Amino acid sequence: MKEKIHPFKTILFGFAFSPKLRVNIIETTRIARFFNSKLILLHVGEKTAEKSDKITAILNELSIENLTVEIQWIPGDPIQVILDSCKNSKIDLLILGALQHENAYQFYVGSIARKLTRKVCCSVLLLIKPSEERVSCKNIVVNGLDAPDTPLAIEDAFYVANALGAQQITIVEEILQREIHVKVEDDKSLKKANIMKERLKHREDSRVRKIVSDQCDTYTQNIKIKTQNIFGERGYSIGHYAEVVRADLLVMNAPKKTRFIDRLFPHDIEYILSDLPTDLLIIRRPN
Repeated sequence: MKEKIHPFKTILFGFAFSPKLRVNIIETTRIARFFNSKLILLHVGEKTAEKSDKITAILNELSIENLTVEIQWIPGDPIQVILDSCKNSKIDLLILGALQHENAYQFYVGSIARKLTRKVCCSVLLLIKPSEERVSCKNIVVNGLDAPDTPLAIEDAFYVANALGAQQITIVEEILQREIHVKVEDDKSLKKANIMKERLKHREDSRVRKIVSDQCDTYTQNIKIKTQNIFGERGYSIGHYAEVVRADLLVMNAPKKTRFIDRLFPHDIEYILSDLPTDLLIIRRPN
């Protein structure tokens, strides 16, 4: 049996003094407790007595006796400060508040959360609906696409499922339509295409089951595991699936560096970032 992992030893949350400050702190400290992590609260801006008193008052309301919390105040450009802090403090998980739906301007220009997701050196958790009272995480969807980082994403998804008490993980295998290699023109070609689909499904299921068996056996005892094959556009398909099944959390591989042309014609995780179906955990191991 593989040794248990602890992927999120140190968490950073970049906070602003917005109307959602209190509920964001409540949600973030709750997550840190579940993951047994140290929590760094970072404000990009000058420290003042008024701001310090406000954040201290919120923390005093909460039950954080067994939680290590550090508060940092660093002025500067928000994106660069957070990027530098994640690297210098060896952060494993960056938590950010995010908009569920972006308009066209936000998509092309890019929100702070989107830019950090692309550039940061660690995993990122985007929260769209932080809650004062805990909302149970019951169903997690994780990508199972054939990529080098997928085993890590699946392994961390099982860790999170155990930490949060989730009951089910669905591993979604997105298969590109062009992999069928059959042009449907009549009944014979349709039958051939369907046979090819079944072969691809079997291949993907076998690959994913091997990942689970090799890397996640420590965490599978109390979790229902499903696999789901989807033929369609990568990123868009899994986002739509997570929305349809009302997943509580979607887990994905970290995006690769994108070019400007990719911003105009989005692919993979870019679809999800512009229209989040649920809370999104993007897995990237720190360098």
